[in-house]
Amino acid sequence: MSGQFEATTEIERPVEDVFAYLADGRNDPQFSPRVLRIDRIPDGPTTVGTVFRSTVKDAGMKSAREFRVTALDAPTRIRWAEVSKNSVTAREGGYDLEPLPGGGTRVRIFNVLEGHGLGKLLVGLALAAVRKDADAFGARIKAAAEAAIPPR
Repeated sequence: MSGQFEATTEIERPVEDVFAYLADGRNDPQFSPRVLRIDRIPDGPTTVGTVFRSTVKDAGMKSAREFRVTALDAPTRIRWAEVSKNSVTAREGGYDLEPLPGGGTRVRIFNVLEGHGLGKLLVGLALAAVRKDADAFGARIKAAAEAAIPPR
């Protein structure tokens, strides 16, 4: 079983700046409290093939996660796939960015979650939890990006 969740938010910053902020996955802990640590491999600008390794805490349990960037179309599209082997993984995920009149950016984030082994039984619970938090997650992305990116 697999399923998708998504959230949309509007950030009062230019699309190029929001793209740069979101493309650097090391910023994820600023809006995702489940991310305890994250590293970019190799160190340097994010490109297709860049890997982000993280330690996350879900449902009270820590796990190692590894995501590979699969597409970067500046400044409107970022895609990734989880390559780590966990019971529930994000088979595909990404950001779609759209410039708004007045200089803001509409951001849509999505993840397609997939269960493996015992995770096939757990993926429904994981989807329910992330869908319930989707609007709050979008609000956290907005707040973090606006705090980190100076206005022009």
